[in-house]
Amino acid sequence: MKLMFEKILPSENSSWRYWLYKLDNIEFNWHYHPEYEIALTLNSQGQRYVGDNIESYDELDMALLGPHLPHTWCSSSAVNGKPQKVFVAQVPVGWIETLILGMPDLEGFKSLLELSRRGIKFSAETVRKSAKVFKKMQHANASQRFIGLMEIFQLMLDDDDKKILSSDGYNISLTSDPSTDKLDKVTRYIHQNYTRKLNAEDVAKLVHMSTNHFHRFFKQRTEQTFTEVVNQLRISKACSLLINSQMPISTISDTCGFNNISNFNRRFLQFKEMKPSEFRKIYEGKAVIS
Repeated sequence: MKLMFEKILPSENSSWRYWLYKLDNIEFNWHYHPEYEIALTLNSQGQRYVGDNIESYDELDMALLGPHLPHTWCSSSAVNGKPQKVFVAQVPVGWIETLILGMPDLEGFKSLLELSRRGIKFSAETVRKSAKVFKKMQHANASQRFIGLMEIFQLMLDDDDKKILSSDGYNISLTSDPSTDKLDKVTRYIHQNYTRKLNAEDVAKLVHMSTNHFHRFFKQRTEQTFTEVVNQLRISKACSLLINSQMPISTISDTCGFNNISNFNRRFLQFKEMKPSEFRKIYEGKAVIS
């Protein structure tokens, strides 16, 4: 599996694409495209990959992604039977930038689009408000959807708690960049193999680096150590299983790649500041957003 190019076609009678996906789970699909993208997920928990950023996300998540920025979301199936929803707006660069250039009213959007080239995530309040607008778009005509898109852009612009995702040095140029290619390869490898024993020495060989060089490279590009990223992914997967399955905690520990239950409990406490059993109890009976 490698970084894939995705071809985007606008919606009928529209300059941009609106879509609602209803899925049992979101599969890891590392891809990019030349359009700006707003992606909002509901009823889903898992991992969000944007450039060199890897984070866990909860029921309400929304990100704005700039052109050619590699990304994917990844989640497990929910046992409650309710579909996971992904609202997507994919906006051609030329169209939105020409629109802003010709309308001084939209001058403020320039800074938002510039930041989006590293990816931006938004506060829960902004996601809730944007979700209401996205839902109205389902049965709206093209002009109403355009108004809704502008409303979402304004909500994102006004969010004082938005956070940039990828590091400043992440290279998303159209030409192949060896460092970015190596990081993409490592990211895919970690995701595909987190359930088994992983060590930096093997991954370093995969990208033809010495172990010391790899540690420095990985820390510089992700602002996290290799071990931190692996454990973060494993704990995120464990959280999903604790919420969406009745698996014994010891089985979840094994399933997520921990070598023993004591290590799992220590890591879980480190990342979540509570025991796995306490985490499961908190989420028992928790209402799912529809």
